[in-house]
Amino acid sequence: MKLANKHINRRSFLKVSALAGGGMVLSFSWLAGCKPTTEEELLAMPKEWFEMNSYIKIGENGTVTLFSPNPEFGSNVKTSMPMILADELDIDWKKVMVEQADFFPARYDRQFTGGSQGIRQGWTPLRTAGATARQMLVNAAAQTWQVPAEEITTEAGNIIHKARNKKAGYGEMASLASTMPVPEEVKLKEIKDFKIIGNSKKNVEGQKIVTGKPLFAIDHKVDGMLYAVIVHPPGFGMKLKAFDGASVKSMPGVKDVFSIKVFNNDYERNFFDTATFDEMVAIVGNSTWEVLNAKKALKVDWEKAPESSFAVDARGNKITIKVPAGLENSADHKAKMTEYSQKPGNILRRDGDPEAAFKKAAKIIESTYTAPFLAHNTMEPLNCFAHVTADQAVIYGPTQAPEFIIGTLSNRLGLPKEKIQINLARMGGGFGRRAYSHQMVEAALISQKVNAPIKMTYTREDDMTSGVYRPTYSATYRAALDENNNLTAFHVKAGGIPETPIAPNRFPAGAIDNYLAEGWEINSNITIGAFRAPRSNFIASAEQSFLDELAEEMGKDPIAFRLELLDRAKTNPVGEKNDYDAARYAGVLELVREKSNWNTPEPNVHRGVSAYFCHNSYVAEVLGIEIQNNKPVVKNVIAAVDCGIVVNPDAAANMGEGAIVDGIGNAFFGELSFKDGIPEKSNFDKYRMIRQMESPKSIEVHFVKNDIDPTGLGEPLFPPVFAALANSLYKATGIRYYDQPFHPQMELKGLNM
Repeated sequence: MKLANKHINRRSFLKVSALAGGGMVLSFSWLAGCKPTTEEELLAMPKEWFEMNSYIKIGENGTVTLFSPNPEFGSNVKTSMPMILADELDIDWKKVMVEQADFFPARYDRQFTGGSQGIRQGWTPLRTAGATARQMLVNAAAQTWQVPAEEITTEAGNIIHKARNKKAGYGEMASLASTMPVPEEVKLKEIKDFKIIGNSKKNVEGQKIVTGKPLFAIDHKVDGMLYAVIVHPPGFGMKLKAFDGASVKSMPGVKDVFSIKVFNNDYERNFFDTATFDEMVAIVGNSTWEVLNAKKALKVDWEKAPESSFAVDARGNKITIKVPAGLENSADHKAKMTEYSQKPGNILRRDGDPEAAFKKAAKIIESTYTAPFLAHNTMEPLNCFAHVTADQAVIYGPTQAPEFIIGTLSNRLGLPKEKIQINLARMGGGFGRRAYSHQMVEAALISQKVNAPIKMTYTREDDMTSGVYRPTYSATYRAALDENNNLTAFHVKAGGIPETPIAPNRFPAGAIDNYLAEGWEINSNITIGAFRAPRSNFIASAEQSFLDELAEEMGKDPIAFRLELLDRAKTNPVGEKNDYDAARYAGVLELVREKSNWNTPEPNVHRGVSAYFCHNSYVAEVLGIEIQNNKPVVKNVIAAVDCGIVVNPDAAANMGEGAIVDGIGNAFFGELSFKDGIPEKSNFDKYRMIRQMESPKSIEVHFVKNDIDPTGLGEPLFPPVFAALANSLYKATGIRYYDQPFHPQMELKGLNM
């Protein structure tokens, strides 16, 4: 058995309370309390219970409820988290229920879905919660039966003393257990003893999803609610000059038209306080249809915005963000990035003497890769319900990070944090976009102004044209080869608008004696933010495409070449700051080589490989393409993943499949361009998304089996697929794909999409 850290126990388990109707509530700090919301739960739970900062509830009938802190946007944390709890608690899975906790500012540790960290950070607290509750139930039985606790076992929600033939359900001992002292230490299960973890369970919200039950804030309605839309500047570098509210106030259903300002001028923003346009026009009325009609008719004048700046507390680092003036164009972006790629950059890492090695090189291989801005395009556009009164605010909406917007709401509404309640809705997609919750401030300000509950909904055009975007990037790779075709030096110089994508201590750093990484940045007034696997989603594509090109130049199999580099990083690494485990990295390459039958190619199937490490996990992918009727068809993708222990295998595989399809779609088609500051695509008629018939015909996701605590999964399968696709297209078409999206180059080759 594994002992749980007693310091975690002391911090995590703050309170145990008896329920008036029988049973106990065991609180641990990182989960937030929530009232019951379903008839099923009301029937299963005791009649009276307590609202606490965070808790496990054990009822007199043996039912266990976990209130999950993390907002759900499809990663299935609301199933996987209770699976962890249930296994350590030793409860029958059928007796476990889960509800979404609302956000309580004074009573949380982490209520954030993002960075592929939910299960990773919840692993130990959840296991400790289950094990502690189990031990307290055992202690209660030991006291009742007057036997040593060490002689008692548990199984599927029952407490058993074999020698005296005693047996009781958890519910029978819950009330007494609630009076027991919280153990200083508890024993956690050995991994080999897991019964639920590692065995697939269905999504706990599956039935609600497929039967169309209201799960999203866009479904939310209350009596007296009004509807609102916003009108923001049509382009970046523009701001509101004037508007004629009287021109639409007489239209049917329109209640009011006014401007709102998201941030106070002197407010120090936090890292996720990103809003593209600080000032906009709000239209409020009786229905969404009526306010949308008014939006089309509203007369608004815009003007060029001057250069500006604002203060940001970037996770403790005080910085000033400067926003340049001007109406930017994609053509200018490309020219500037080309210019910067040819200048010396900021040196981020240097091993050996790369300059000398390049001077001595018998051959130098060089390639430059680019990628455009990308829009998130979540299925559910931004929206939010808000009801703000003089002394409180209730907010209900889809957000990945309520903790990052509560301070902004407090500052802007003039209310203390404890008077603001954020209720968390299921998100119709996130991908990083909903970490920036400025729409909650907008909705709250509108409600405050009209003194009524309102629901604000962005149109698809609003969502696509008001930011926040994946940045545009460029990366130049150079490799030096000696007269024997051995790799002697490696140089990467990468940047973007407005950030560099380089992680200088990742592979192949540590595997090459002479290594140089440089970065550069170009400022912009186009707002960027987190996009599924930030920065990795581009740099993995560029790096892994170049490694394939380099392997071909050296006459080596692309998987074997990567494994050679990783063997060097494992046995004789260069430098001490390498942030990856070379053995685990090699492990996924070896597994994907085996599962894809790499050494036995299929006739007419052109295959590319790619591998990458991010979010603490390792992924390798092999993608196969066939050319059918002059059209590339993705026949299959085989992925190998090392993310530690997999809690819910089917859900994990589903997440991987989604990431792969998403990556292929973005690689083929994803692009947002600008002309005079205005996004040139505002809806799906122009912004091309992957279609079902273009998805891979089959996807296999294989997991490395080990005893390592879980690491990230939502993002790591996304970055490698770009290069796997590019490398397979090269095999199929004979040309390298240096610029995303790929489809324009394919059309030049005469291929259709």
